[in-house]
Amino acid sequence: MRERWKAYTLAEAVHAIARKKTIIVCAVSQRHLPFLLNWIASIARHHRHHEVLIIAEDYATLYRVNEKWPGHAVLIPPAPQLQEEHKFGSHFARHTFVYLLGFCDFTSRRPRHLLSILEFGYSVLYNDVDMVWVKDPFPYFKEHYDLYFTDDINVVSLHYRDGLPNICTCMLFVRPTTGGKLVISEWIKQIEAQVWSASNKANDQPAFNRALNKTASSVKGYLLPQEAFPSGGIYFRNASWRTETSGRHAIIHNNYIVGFDNKLKRFREFGLWYVDDTATDVADGLMHLTTMD
Repeated sequence: MRERWKAYTLAEAVHAIARKKTIIVCAVSQRHLPFLLNWIASIARHHRHHEVLIIAEDYATLYRVNEKWPGHAVLIPPAPQLQEEHKFGSHFARHTFVYLLGFCDFTSRRPRHLLSILEFGYSVLYNDVDMVWVKDPFPYFKEHYDLYFTDDINVVSLHYRDGLPNICTCMLFVRPTTGGKLVISEWIKQIEAQVWSASNKANDQPAFNRALNKTASSVKGYLLPQEAFPSGGIYFRNASWRTETSGRHAIIHNNYIVGFDNKLKRFREFGLWYVDDTATDVADGLMHLTTMD
């Protein structure tokens, strides 16, 4: 069976998992499996888990997920050979790799995967796994925009440098339109144009913001409301704002904090941890998803 999943392609997976020409994706390594399960559990509360495709960053994740939840994980070769774990939540956390693969090649993997899905003709919602759904976000995507995104700002009053927000690449909804494909293609180009080295640990978010700015006249983009899609810098640190906007939150991002244990602790403190930590194998929670509505 492992050979079956090793040969499983992105095209096969997308065609099998997508519903109504839409798919929800994340990218994750084995180390962050508990956060993956928490994210999926939050989605299952809104009956959207069947649309989830996990892009595995190692074979251990590919096999483990598909053993419990067949068909919901795919690995796009070459597999990053993870050498060390950086602090979860840092800009560099998703860029763990051996040097031989190349900084630029690894970092451009995510937009390349998104572009492939768009080329297949599907809309795609990308989330990092340190997020939780408290409300179905799809009603926010009903208007006919190419791209929906959130601001990574950690204050309520929006004061942008040069009039531009700092768009977070941790949550994007993109339609397979000419504009949607254009901005993702430009994102890849901007990543490739960056200077990469072991000492210059750049990340893909500035590249995305440059791409968005460059394609602004050709792309219909929509900045999602902060009250529904808050950063961790607002939601977890501003109690009065959280109270004032109660009932309006859709996806909460557990950022503005670094470290696996710190993120886990904060999710638990705010009642946003849905994983059964007493289970012998936390991945067993995936098996129940097959029978859920």
